[in-house]
Amino acid sequence: MLSSSRRPEVAPRPGPRLPSAPPRLPGYYAALDTWPRAAGWRQVKGIPGPQVTMEKDLRSTILFNAYKKEIFTTNNGYKSMQKKLRSNWKIQSLKDEITSEKLIGVKLWITAGPREKFTATEFEILKKYLDSGGDILVMLGEGGESRFDTNINFLLEEYGIMVNNDAVVRTVYHKYFHPKEALVSSGVLNREISRAAGKAVPGIIDEESSGNNAQALTFVYPFGATLSVMKPAVAVLSTGSVCFPLNRPILAFYHSKDVVFQWLTTGDIHLNQIDAEDPEISDYVMLPHTATLSKRNRECLQESNEIPRDFTTLFDLSIFQLDTTSFHSVIESVPVGL
Repeated sequence: MLSSSRRPEVAPRPGPRLPSAPPRLPGYYAALDTWPRAAGWRQVKGIPGPQVTMEKDLRSTILFNAYKKEIFTTNNGYKSMQKKLRSNWKIQSLKDEITSEKLIGVKLWITAGPREKFTATEFEILKKYLDSGGDILVMLGEGGESRFDTNINFLLEEYGIMVNNDAVVRTVYHKYFHPKEALVSSGVLNREISRAAGKAVPGIIDEESSGNNAQALTFVYPFGATLSVMKPAVAVLSTGSVCFPLNRPILAFYHSKDVVFQWLTTGDIHLNQIDAEDPEISDYVMLPHTATLSKRNRECLQESNEIPRDFTTLFDLSIFQLDTTSFHSVIESVPVGL
């Protein structure tokens, strides 16, 4: 998720009186100057002019991209969500080429599982849209770019984010039958996410708290991939200690969409700076391809026992014995002639 939030004050120019802007919520625009940086977020510093500032104030549209054969669109997968968002936002679907004109008045641009490559021109348009105060939400599933045949990492890497070509699985069965429908119970890296979702525990997650409660929020992460995150981006959710790979950042947030859209469309959420500077995540470790190795079985060599100090005890003389008690009877049984 990419977000631009800098909003400097610009003195209005004298001229014809413009129509009155929509009513401003208390603290809304003041909080935008202190929006946090989160996983997939990016604050792009710029100095927009009065016309750009006016355009920001009139942004009231959430645009779902459907031009790159996205898996999920407003008509496929997000029907119930768009009905819920229509009470406060204007929902549109973009089925044509991305242009600057079509992004005018758009507060949030969403692409959910693109299956085609973006052009260099489209990336430049999205960057300019981000610079002008727009927000971007990118979601990608397991397998990353190689499976979806897209190049969205080209845009994300400029802001410290990259979707890995892997999958998240739960190592222990609980509640959901498929291992890739991973129930993450200890994946909160920043306490502000729990507070925004209404799951904050009094006395544990507050301004005076000395640590983050990773188990305050439980969510399902189905058929998803992990992230490689570096500054200025900040990881806010991880796979936790039960899913594999362990404690790796994840991109999409499927549990509570209200938190994501509230985060992207308002300034009511401020990430905890302590958690943002040092999130509890593990390094990315490459493992052998278990599916391929299972077809190439090899015998296991048995480990030898420890050798005693007195090596003579290793000789077992009872295995072989030389005895002449039967020699006489054998000789008599064979007639010997002259």
